Amino acid sequence: MKCWKPVLLLGAAILAAGCSGIPRRERDQAQLERYLRYAKDPVDHITYLGHYDNWQSVSRYQIVLWTNINDAYLITVRPPCEDLQFAQRIGITQTANTISARFDSVLVRHWRCQISEIRPIDYLQLKRDLRAERAQQQPSPR
Repeated sequence: MKCWKPVLLLGAAILAAGCSGIPRRERDQAQLERYLRYAKDPVDHITYLGHYDNWQSVSRYQIVLWTNINDAYLITVRPPCEDLQFAQRIGITQTANTISARFDSVLVRHWRCQISEIRPIDYLQLKRDLRAERAQQQPSPR
């Protein structure tokens, strides 16, 4: 009976790993839809001072990049760009403190993913709306 325990544990781990992609995909899709609601028209370029505060992959070819605490951009790259959804870190090319659509790239491992579109996100409004949603969901005191 002892020899079956490692096999059962391995099987359970494989099953859990196989199922874990479904919630992430749904979560990423919901986040992408939320960011798209607050995304403005595409711009040709943005000012970039050499560092970013955060980034998040939201689809196979899209990330949200925060250049500071309140300035977020939905960046779309051209295929093929493997591993963007699963990247642990990225780099961004830039010229003279500017990231330009069609000229600059998101760097993921050995891939150079050309940026096809940059859309500013009204991130302050998104945060205000999230706070309002949370306030509505909390039960009112009796």
